Amino acid sequence: MAALLIMVLAFAGYLIMYHLYGKFIGNKIFALSAAAKPPSVEFEDGIDYVPTRKEVIFGHHFTSIAGTGPIVGPAIAIIWGWVPALIWVFVGSIVMGAVHDFGALIISMRNQGKSVAEFTSKYINSRTKFFFFVIVFLELWIVIAIFGLVIAVVFTMYPQAVIPVWLEIPIALYLGYLMYKKGKNVITWSIIAVIVMYATFIIGYYVPFKMPTILGIPATGVWTIILLAYAFIASTLPVTTLLQPRDFINSHQLVIALGLLFLGVIVSAFSGNLHIVAPAVQLAPAKAPPMWPFLFITIACGAISGFHSLVSSGTSAKQVRKEDDSLFVGYGSMLMEGVLATMVIIAVAAGIGMGYVPKGGGESVAGVAAWTAHYSSWAAAAGLGSKISAFVVGAANMIGSLGIPHGVCLVIMGVFVASFAATTLDTATRVQRYVVAELFGGLKLNFLTGRYIATFIAVGSALVLAFVTGAGGKGALTLWPLFGAVNQTLAALVLIIITLYLEKKGGLKWMVAGLPAIFMSVMTIWAVIMNQVKFLDKQNMLLTVINVCILVVAVWIAVEGIAKFFSSAGTGAGEPEPETT
Repeated sequence: MAALLIMVLAFAGYLIMYHLYGKFIGNKIFALSAAAKPPSVEFEDGIDYVPTRKEVIFGHHFTSIAGTGPIVGPAIAIIWGWVPALIWVFVGSIVMGAVHDFGALIISMRNQGKSVAEFTSKYINSRTKFFFFVIVFLELWIVIAIFGLVIAVVFTMYPQAVIPVWLEIPIALYLGYLMYKKGKNVITWSIIAVIVMYATFIIGYYVPFKMPTILGIPATGVWTIILLAYAFIASTLPVTTLLQPRDFINSHQLVIALGLLFLGVIVSAFSGNLHIVAPAVQLAPAKAPPMWPFLFITIACGAISGFHSLVSSGTSAKQVRKEDDSLFVGYGSMLMEGVLATMVIIAVAAGIGMGYVPKGGGESVAGVAAWTAHYSSWAAAAGLGSKISAFVVGAANMIGSLGIPHGVCLVIMGVFVASFAATTLDTATRVQRYVVAELFGGLKLNFLTGRYIATFIAVGSALVLAFVTGAGGKGALTLWPLFGAVNQTLAALVLIIITLYLEKKGGLKWMVAGLPAIFMSVMTIWAVIMNQVKFLDKQNMLLTVINVCILVVAVWIAVEGIAKFFSSAGTGAGEPEPETT
């Protein structure tokens, strides 16, 4: 019953805090105005700038920021215990992550929908702009390459998910046609689209597709090439053609998946089959880094993630049709991600104990033995496949208590994971295109700012990274040890920008973002320094050099931000500076 109580209290807490803290921040701190003219209206072009209903843009924003992040992070960080993981997800998402996401969204909307890297020069100085671009490009470079691999791994592990995931594309294209060309009711037809998509699960269940080796390239490499080609096409299409309708379908898929998990927890708990088998706290698991500061780096999405600011100031800021919709989209989406991360914690802390087949096969084990078999050490639980399977198996066990065949449950959760990862891949590619265009535009190289050439640079660079170590498409794993630090460094730096923005409003409004900025800056710089020691010990010069660059950028922008804060604090500036709207 403990798992059920955790779920109910967490869900109630998120709902209460949205109406209390979220609305306080929106109305009192950022002073949202329905009369303000957003970029989606001012620069409407039918491709990137498109005024969109908040329900639809919520679906895009949430599925873009989620991906596999709130799955992978909690699924490995629970090795330190389910209590610290749950506390960080709950508290972090409410007072840090949601403030970060919403703040980046509204500041971008008040600056022509420009990216966080672009408006850095306005709130700190022009010197920091280039450094921000470096961090942002590096983050997206890794994300695009790694998410292509993530989907490839899911397809390899769950071949039943392949056909449903790819059939979602024509379904979404037709839904977009009905919504924007025929003016059909979006709710009605999106529900029909989801029903049709779930019908494709039957095809996938009976016709699993296993990608063969082609021209000496293994399955993961072939899938990575196909997925990056797809990302190029999808991210150059108008957002109304594929991105919005597909993400709206995925938002419905989330509701269904969470609903099944919710019911699964209830039925499993009352039947006496669901028990928390993970340790409450485990400060020194075998071969794991220390919980402080790495818990706050390992769990990013679900608590706070720098990548979210790129979605907020990349695609979402160009589509929110009214300023007061931004609270629901920015703050609400982050709390929904906290809900998902909470369900992941329950799945890997309790659901996995209902039955687990250890790596290498053998008889199924249950209870504490099941959790121990998967989390015997940091190394045993490492790897993309291991992290994903812990959630999928645990979730499938709980959903299976509803009488749904276990194989079907695996398909449902496999498609869920792959669909969200595909959304992140598409959005990250589109945002990287914006970043490339802004960067080269600032350098007066306008011939490199076009939609197709900028996207080619985004995808091409990711393709090079993916195959730098061989035909398996796993090259991004070379830089993966840096991703957590890069991602959370970006989150800390964005919080600094939001703090400086609010400081200009006068009073103590800046503390809403300032206190989280201090916490995240300390945690990330601490983790980067510890990583540096580890990379030096292992004589990994590539990671050592890049990690030093990350540390220099983080410290540089933090110092610049502090200097800016105190220099403006003494001027008595209480009026907001003019904004471009």
